[in-house]
Amino acid sequence: MCREKQNILMNRRRFLSTAVLTATALVFHPPKLSWATTGCRSLSFHHTHTGEKLDITYSRAGLYNPGSLEEINYFLRDFRTGDVHPIDPKLLDLLCSVKQELGGAGIFEVISGYRSPKTNRQLRRKSSGVAKHSLHMVGKAIDIRLTGVKTRKLQQCALGLQCGGVGFYAKSDFVHLDTGRVRFW
Repeated sequence: MCREKQNILMNRRRFLSTAVLTATALVFHPPKLSWATTGCRSLSFHHTHTGEKLDITYSRAGLYNPGSLEEINYFLRDFRTGDVHPIDPKLLDLLCSVKQELGGAGIFEVISGYRSPKTNRQLRRKSSGVAKHSLHMVGKAIDIRLTGVKTRKLQQCALGLQCGGVGFYAKSDFVHLDTGRVRFW
């Protein structure tokens, strides 16, 4: 068998084995998202760079409130440039689930929400820890703390939900959450 066909077979086998393992994990350990239920979904934020605060109910009876989502988009804007971008409602639902799992109290301290491509490039020049194609640039990531909760516990809770990326930055004392594929660092 030629080398090219062997590589294709190996890639297919690797893909299939990964797919089977992922499916098995989801069947036996399904993600626990509180947003799967109906009711009100509310969040409280404090932006560490702007000093702004926001207490908001963004969903009732399973329906997102467009006006509330716009307020959240503005609140989580790129504070360096003022650029506003839609925030993935699933990210908000993930925050609700994390908060619920941790007892329902506390305020999310926002370190970074949406990041414009310009800001992302500037941060990449200063740090190797900033992804070139960061999910912050598409409104699918947030860097946070939760008042009254140690960041390590926040990270462990988010990992247990298995609903996206979870990054732990012990020196800077924050957790990155995103709605991308399940992974951690």
